[in-house]
Amino acid sequence: LFPVLFTFVLSFTDTQLANPVPQDFVGLSHYLSFLSSADFWQAIWRTAYFTFVSVGIELVMGLGIASLIHAHPPGWSFLRTSLIIPWAIPTIVNGALWRWIYNADYGALNGLLYSLGIITKYQSWLTDPFRAMNLVIIADIWHSVPFVALILQAALATIPADLEEAAAVDGAGMWQRFFAIRLPLLQPAILVALVVRTVEAFRVFDIIYVITQGGPAFGTVTISYLTYLESFTYGHLGSGSALSFLISIFTLIMALIYVRLFYRPEVRCC
Repeated sequence: LFPVLFTFVLSFTDTQLANPVPQDFVGLSHYLSFLSSADFWQAIWRTAYFTFVSVGIELVMGLGIASLIHAHPPGWSFLRTSLIIPWAIPTIVNGALWRWIYNADYGALNGLLYSLGIITKYQSWLTDPFRAMNLVIIADIWHSVPFVALILQAALATIPADLEEAAAVDGAGMWQRFFAIRLPLLQPAILVALVVRTVEAFRVFDIIYVITQGGPAFGTVTISYLTYLESFTYGHLGSGSALSFLISIFTLIMALIYVRLFYRPEVRCC
């Protein structure tokens, strides 16, 4: 509780990193300054893009992988076990792995595409801001899809098989059974996956710090990375604290929207 309250107090002051003692009360000026700042809203836009693209793809891929495992094809047990590997890798290590893959001089991506004849010379993948952001999203998806898949696969295992069997006997096709039975009963698990992953994605920092360090041309600076720059690169602890609370407010709003859209007290998975 103390760090939270202390940061809240700092957000109303002009405290500097060189002397981290609350001083020079400035009221809401930091909050108002950021809300009227183009850099702040650009960082929000990049963060929103990162969040919705990565979480959206993770949800679709996770549901597909969970459905595949639930069907128990040959080797399904190995597939479920191997899913843990990308998820178990620390985010910093994952970022270092993908930074090597994207390296312009000796990266695995260049080596693979060159050997297949898709490119004729090695490319600098991280020099374009939009492309760099999408490549970071790919790295995040690879790391996080297993988490979503395992949650949804566990929820699928609790759905009684006789529900789908009865629907099949009544003539319901595969997609009809999916949308009428599976998807409604998966809503609580989907809500959990969405809230957890949205919160994590919206405050993304470490993978961007390792792969791009906010570049090129600040093209991958998210709101959390902007907070880091404001607090520890520029040394403005007061305004950095204000940014951290703005992140909390935005995250809370998104979580409430998800709960409003997906929470159904009457739906039970088991």
